Amino acid sequence: PKPLLKVGSKPILESIISRFKEFGFNNFFISLHYKADMIQDYFKNGEKLGVSIEYILEEEPLGTAGALSLLPKEIPNLPIILMNGDLITELDFLSLLNSHDQSRSEATVCVAEYDFQVPYGVLEVDGTKVKEIIEKPTHRFFVNAGIYVINKILFSDLEPGQYIDMPDLLSSKINHKNGVNTFPIYEEWLDIGRISDFNKANTQKHVK
Repeated sequence: PKPLLKVGSKPILESIISRFKEFGFNNFFISLHYKADMIQDYFKNGEKLGVSIEYILEEEPLGTAGALSLLPKEIPNLPIILMNGDLITELDFLSLLNSHDQSRSEATVCVAEYDFQVPYGVLEVDGTKVKEIIEKPTHRFFVNAGIYVINKILFSDLEPGQYIDMPDLLSSKINHKNGVNTFPIYEEWLDIGRISDFNKANTQKHVK
């Protein structure tokens, strides 16, 4: 499973947990489906990392938000940081939490800037007349970075085992009173979604 691929000297997921631990986080839930036993065998209860880990086992894939429906009902009514298990980032998690609290939103989604350059000259036209020619323009977007802060109320009404992805869950809350907050990531952020990204992560100078 991707979270166990090593970037530098340790698996991606171990780097994630270690980064959280630097900011004082000690309690983790890891949702599993594909080759769950391999991840459980590696991390066990988290003791070797000085944290507490509990596992949420998905009998069938529940989407990127469905595992929230399987969290224990007695967890504290505090914001939860939800993060994909194949990300490398130097994000300041305390700044993220502070931004979420100040926004009074039910959810905060981290965003990363993504630049896309059109490899051709782009023409703006009016009918058949050329109004402007822009050579190889660059478009900038904010993309979903796969890291969220969510309040318990956001998922408390999910049915146990319900399939749902985070974009759908967030979209259902956009028009609520306080909407959905965004938090831009300016620190390093890399989604290990392709082998080229994995190779790139392993060539970064900071990786140990």
